[in-house]
Amino acid sequence: MNMFKFYTQKVFLVSLMIGGFLQLNAQTARIQVIHNCADDIADSVDVYLDGSLLLDNFAFRTATPFIDAPAGTAIDIDVAPKTSTSVASSIYNLNTTLTAGETYVIVAAGITGAGTTSYSPSPAFELDVFAMGREEANMMGNTDVLVYHGATDAPTVDVYENGTLNTTASNDLMYSDFDGYLELPADNYVLEVQDASGSTVVASYDAPLQALGLEDSAITVLASGFLDPSMNGNGPAFGLYAALPTGGDLVALPVSQARVQVIHNCADDIADSVDVYLNGNLLLDNFAFRTATPFIDAPAGVTVDIDIAPKTSTSVASSIFNLNTALTSGETYVIVAAGITGASTTSYSPSPAFELDVFPMAREQAATAGNTDILVYHGATDAPTVDIYENGILNTTASDDLMYSDFDGYLELPTNNYVLEVRDASGSNVVASYSAPLQTLGLQDSAITVLASGFLDPSMNGNGPAFGLYAALPEGGDLLALPVGFVGVNEAQTLGVSIYPNPSKGMFFITGDEAYNVVITDLSGKVVWQENNVKGSLDLNGLTDGFYNAAIMNNGKVAHVKLLKK
Repeated sequence: MNMFKFYTQKVFLVSLMIGGFLQLNAQTARIQVIHNCADDIADSVDVYLDGSLLLDNFAFRTATPFIDAPAGTAIDIDVAPKTSTSVASSIYNLNTTLTAGETYVIVAAGITGAGTTSYSPSPAFELDVFAMGREEANMMGNTDVLVYHGATDAPTVDVYENGTLNTTASNDLMYSDFDGYLELPADNYVLEVQDASGSTVVASYDAPLQALGLEDSAITVLASGFLDPSMNGNGPAFGLYAALPTGGDLVALPVSQARVQVIHNCADDIADSVDVYLNGNLLLDNFAFRTATPFIDAPAGVTVDIDIAPKTSTSVASSIFNLNTALTSGETYVIVAAGITGASTTSYSPSPAFELDVFPMAREQAATAGNTDILVYHGATDAPTVDIYENGILNTTASDDLMYSDFDGYLELPTNNYVLEVRDASGSNVVASYSAPLQTLGLQDSAITVLASGFLDPSMNGNGPAFGLYAALPEGGDLLALPVGFVGVNEAQTLGVSIYPNPSKGMFFITGDEAYNVVITDLSGKVVWQENNVKGSLDLNGLTDGFYNAAIMNNGKVAHVKLLKK
């Protein structure tokens, strides 16, 4: 409302001022003025028309609406500091004659030279004028886009549309240049700012014309700010901004982004924890094996360098692996670190090279409410090609002929508790069986990644971590080990005993009248609870939530039970 009031007052003021002209001269033109001068002394300016105040404290990256202005007679437009009290303080004058019936876009740009800040380069302040401007699209359903290069330290560029049209929208655009209107269907676009050769993407931006409701509009998109603020008084950074015909604050076009989750599944001992760099800057410090990041925003549309370095690194110079890639704007990725780095003295067999395996079209939630979507990845370096068979509810092959470093597209499953069998490629021999308790873990509506991780034969691989299936959740954190051979409640058979309820919030009960010695270990084999002569109940409230193995012993007999505390 304040912005509306501000512009209403300005339009009223302009109307009063122009009224005097119209009594003598009925000819008018339409003009919009856009403040795109990034000089700090011009963060806000006063604009005078023929010596009278037209715009008071006109701010950087704002625009007037289109207004009537006198045409057919010479006029003086003066720009003065925001503290001015009269046109005598003018730091720039434009004497011009507007053409009756014409529509103009006028952009303030450049460096005033009136301040003490150093700019490099420092082209002189100017008002760049584009005739044949538009207030609405030429064709219904379109958005007409006028492009203007107003970034003083940016070189000659091309603007390439890389989302829908896949074509050069503006070619060899130099500083202070306008490029004629692009008449585009009101859609959502991706604009790449490329160097003049068209081979290097400097920056990428989303132009969501449809999402912004710009159908039938004509807008001006400006390159604004400094590519290198450090050489320009740490002024406003480079970006693409849109001036709407209604004026007001320029609309920042969002930097193109993708969503990324990174999962550390490299079982090489030298990579038990690593540093991850993005474009030379530390992104993840001491990123541990069998952990995952949450899904995060990452720059898209531009080439980025992802480097992996030892956890002791102090800079990207210690990189042991580099991936140079460009992500697609709006896409979602799962990236898995896997393989053998070759940087350690440990012997691995086999030893496929370290790599970052990338899966696009990833998901942060299930495609259908009530489901859990599972992306399967084979990341065990010494495991052969396998099948994944569900043997609890579906009784079907979930993944067929999955080779090392392969992803298999999402399984869209009702949220239930499943049993996953890892079988050899023939599908006839079960290598290992795991529980996937999606319902018990509360994974309804989630999308997760289940990874084959570790070594089938640790003795041939530096006694490294043993093979298992692990789940990466969308919120990241430690990977969740899927329990081996867990088939649900009351698994104990040998002693004829049951443990119930299972799962439980903390209090478990053992059937039978005898006393038992009980040892409980976590999934790594560490003893977390032990007691002799247990009869009736197990109070496990002191344990954190998760899966545990319970050994129940009596008279030389042992029963093994999988417990879930939640």
